Amino acid sequence: MEAHDEFFNRQIKLWGNDVQNSLQGKKIAIIGSGGLGCTLAIALGASGIGEFAFVDFDTVGIHNIHRQIGFSVADDGKFKSEVLRDLVHSRCPYTKATAYVESFDEFAKRGLEFDLIIDATDNLPVRAAINEYCINKKQAWIYGSVEEFHGQVCFFEKASYEAVFQINDRKPNGIACPIVMHIGSLQANLALRFLAGLSVKKDILYYLSFNEEGILDTKRFNLPVN
Repeated sequence: MEAHDEFFNRQIKLWGNDVQNSLQGKKIAIIGSGGLGCTLAIALGASGIGEFAFVDFDTVGIHNIHRQIGFSVADDGKFKSEVLRDLVHSRCPYTKATAYVESFDEFAKRGLEFDLIIDATDNLPVRAAINEYCINKKQAWIYGSVEEFHGQVCFFEKASYEAVFQINDRKPNGIACPIVMHIGSLQANLALRFLAGLSVKKDILYYLSFNEEGILDTKRFNLPVN
């Protein structure tokens, strides 16, 4: 346990051994292993959460690497979910990570149970499928999206994503790397607070953006709940 306590020293100082040890029994699924997924893997992978599932059928491309910080040029052509699995294992000996090289629809059919699902996709129809799945399962999940210099985060519990957003197959415009890391870090903070049993306000949409003068603005919206 000495090595364990040394590894998690700063978190144990934050919330004590009991909370830290409780994280070992938590399971989370991260859907999408791109920009947000990379940030989530790095931010949460060494936090002591017991089990991770990384779900993504895509492979690393050179054009991904500038904003998908879990990958290097040497990873070109490898499956993203497998690279993140190996990255998490290399950073934390106390965590089990599994890569699922498949679509979310295929993954959902497995019937696995998780304490939390985190959306890290850039695909609105897939996000709608995550929303429907979580509503049917009464499963808590965290949404995140990024585009250009702005992004959105929400911890969904009783609200519906489809009741708020229009679902289409539009792809995002250009994206700056730091905003991806920023939104992924916010998702990770919400996730870690929830898994550690700390207070988390649900069904509030956070919208973060830089205006043309470079001023950061954060807005909050209460979402309608069922």
